Amino acid sequence: MAGPQVTAADCGARVAAVQADMPDDVPLDTARQIEREEHAALGWAAVLATLVVVWLVLPIGAGILLGTLLAFMGERLAHAIEPRLGKRWAALATVGLSILALAGALGGLAWLFIARGTVLAGQLIDAFQPGGFADKALASIAAITDRFGVSRAELEAHARGLAASAASRATDIAETLASATGSALLSVFFAMLAMHYILRNWDAVLRRAQDTFPLRPDYTAALFAEFRQVGRTTLLGALGTALAQGVFATCGYAIAGVPEPVFFGAATALASFVPAVGVLLVLIPVAIGLSLAGHVGHAIFESAWGAILVIGVCDYVIRPRLVRGEGKVPSLVTFAALFGGVEVFGLKGLIVGPVLMALALGVLRLYAIEMRRRGGRDATLP
Repeated sequence: MAGPQVTAADCGARVAAVQADMPDDVPLDTARQIEREEHAALGWAAVLATLVVVWLVLPIGAGILLGTLLAFMGERLAHAIEPRLGKRWAALATVGLSILALAGALGGLAWLFIARGTVLAGQLIDAFQPGGFADKALASIAAITDRFGVSRAELEAHARGLAASAASRATDIAETLASATGSALLSVFFAMLAMHYILRNWDAVLRRAQDTFPLRPDYTAALFAEFRQVGRTTLLGALGTALAQGVFATCGYAIAGVPEPVFFGAATALASFVPAVGVLLVLIPVAIGLSLAGHVGHAIFESAWGAILVIGVCDYVIRPRLVRGEGKVPSLVTFAALFGGVEVFGLKGLIVGPVLMALALGVLRLYAIEMRRRGGRDATLP
């Protein structure tokens, strides 16, 4: 929808209005200068107001952004059930399903990393008993390290210390999760509010932006379309690929005889969000552990399974299908945005970085289009 256009007649009317409030002897040029100064002052006031709003919502900004991106992901479901329930109840139903999905995912991860992680740490300590797989692995390693002056006793002491540290670390993670529950629930609350608002009022938000932004209405619409498209792509691609990698990895761990395969599968899914190394953070240690335990064949199988299915199929088949036809940002630029986002914003930069990068590139594309238009060349929107 096109916003209001300012014509020469409008400008003349504004100048006439300014002159009407002045003495009759004020020149026309002075009236125009005053009108320009008032417009500039209003513009700076708008910039200041925007900074104030950003400053106030920054503590909950991650939740609002997450809710907005969830709305972009769920808008197709909302539109599908809207004819039966109406726009209001369709939005509420979509938000309700999202709450159930988030609660199930977060609750399942908390249970895995606290309950099963503690059990796994205990199993690791027991493995150092005589005859355990860790005991056998230490014997193999000690045969090599003895040549460099590191005895088996020293290796055992160090390994037992690491195992005990892992067990106590599980308790620390539980306490950290408990202390973070309040802030996490607050972020989820604002995410659901933002999701509901965007599902019901996205068209109104776009119209107000077209009326407010100092850009041509079609340029503003193009930027908002870019934001919605990239936001949906970023979240859908990340979550969908992580889920697929977690499922494939869990199956591989179970076949290879890895203890607590669901635990390691969830860890692999979470590791997929880490730029560059990703699932290798879990796959490589698991394969090394299987080799040290004397299961070389299982280690080779796990390595091949991870390379072909967890990495190859998920990253090069499933991910492109999830974001098919929606990505305009080159892979190299996305890669840089991931690293830069994590460096600047922390873990939430995995989502914020690509979105900001895509919006910045969208602005540059619009600028290039405007330059072509002024030069009399083709200025079609991308």
